[in-house]
Amino acid sequence: MKKDKEINKDEMRPLYKRSDFPGGLVRGKYSKQLKESSNVIVLRPEVVKAFPNEDAVNNALLSLIDIAQKTTRPTSRSTGSPKNRASR
Repeated sequence: MKKDKEINKDEMRPLYKRSDFPGGLVRGKYSKQLKESSNVIVLRPEVVKAFPNEDAVNNALLSLIDIAQKTTRPTSRSTGSPKNRASR
């Protein structure tokens, strides 16, 4: 059997040419767009110490959401009928 030629990974493949990139090659060209559309969140070191893994963080947040929904009061309170307000 013949051995395949080892590909040098430091060079561009022959099918690409610098002229194929008229704006030039720019490192990090899409990094801002990726950061804005990504759902990755960076936690503070003290938070990382409290939660050993992804499941622990998710469970804690889901519990917090559940508690908040159960203890939240309606935002608008009834003040009675319009008649009662006028006589005050």
